[in-house]
Amino acid sequence: MWNIFKVFLLLGCYSFGGPAAHIAYFRENFVQRLAWLSERQYAEFVALSQFLPGPGSSQVGFAIGYHRAGLKGAICAFLGFTLPSVLLVGVLAVSAGHLTDNSVFHSVIHSLKMLAVVVVLDAVLMMFKQFCKDKAHIALCLFSACVLLVIPSVSSQLLVLLFSALIGVVLFKMKEQEFNDKKTHCLILNPLRSLQFRPLILFIILLCITSFLASFTPLFSVFADFFQAGSLVFGGGHVVLPLLQNIVAEQLTADQFLTGYAIAQAVPGPMFTFATYIGYFLLPDTPLLGALIATLGVFLPGFLLLLACLKNWQRLAKIPCLNAAISGINAAVVGLLISALYQPVFVSAVFNGLDMAAILVGVYLHKSVKLPIVYLVLLFATIGLLLGYL
Repeated sequence: MWNIFKVFLLLGCYSFGGPAAHIAYFRENFVQRLAWLSERQYAEFVALSQFLPGPGSSQVGFAIGYHRAGLKGAICAFLGFTLPSVLLVGVLAVSAGHLTDNSVFHSVIHSLKMLAVVVVLDAVLMMFKQFCKDKAHIALCLFSACVLLVIPSVSSQLLVLLFSALIGVVLFKMKEQEFNDKKTHCLILNPLRSLQFRPLILFIILLCITSFLASFTPLFSVFADFFQAGSLVFGGGHVVLPLLQNIVAEQLTADQFLTGYAIAQAVPGPMFTFATYIGYFLLPDTPLLGALIATLGVFLPGFLLLLACLKNWQRLAKIPCLNAAISGINAAVVGLLISALYQPVFVSAVFNGLDMAAILVGVYLHKSVKLPIVYLVLLFATIGLLLGYL
């Protein structure tokens, strides 16, 4: 167990670059260097993480730990990979409260917000290329973006995702029928046999009772908000941005929210530790407990669903209706991320031509020069420091 924790802890200390980079780091370490699993097994874990809501790269790490040493190994992998990011974000959250009047600090944070524009734009382009390959998917994407730009709310997000799932079943189901040969039909005849019921039942119970419990105490309310957000995030850490922005819009200022997102960009490890920063400010009387509860809430749904499907997920993935619904949801998620790119990311980071110029340079360095994200963080932070002292 200690070896699993140690390896993932080291990865958590230098895994800059977001989910795509994390998956590359995992493959290099666990397939090529340590040979803990085969290329085929690793590819299955990556595919499963894309199939389920939740933090994609963290789910891959969780699955590797489970493959290596069962549930205890999975927990060790999660703790090791997530701990550095949680600690760094927590320290910066504490420091942010004491640095609100420091002009240099605000300048650095503003520079990191500009970097957030670069990173979210890159995520939009990559996901659009991956999930919007035909006119129908593009139309769903644009419809979702337009609705959420005009009516930004949690309710509209839920309705858009539901609508896109239904449209996906109607439009894309026929493309999945290629799986329905006799052999495949036998595999998916009873898909419920593929599930491990205990984690699935726990997920359903928590999803059903969190809204009810939210009315009792602020602690339950924080857990409910983040558990529900973690249950809806298809597409990785960046997608949690618009979901959380609408959930906590009345409890945090836009500046606080974007500061947390910028900080989450600046540290290694999973983007979902963005929740750690927000949770710290949602419970001012017990901020550390708020950070812990928010972090647990946003990660837990994805891990419960992963445990429910891990052993025989291929059977579930071959169900045409389910695959078609996920296809529609993925297109809507791209639209959801487009709306977040504008509000709150762009409008809170770009105030003048100099800001826009810095973002254009960042896009060039990130996309054309392929400058690693850690160097981009250092570059934008340095720009912020210089501007803060001028």
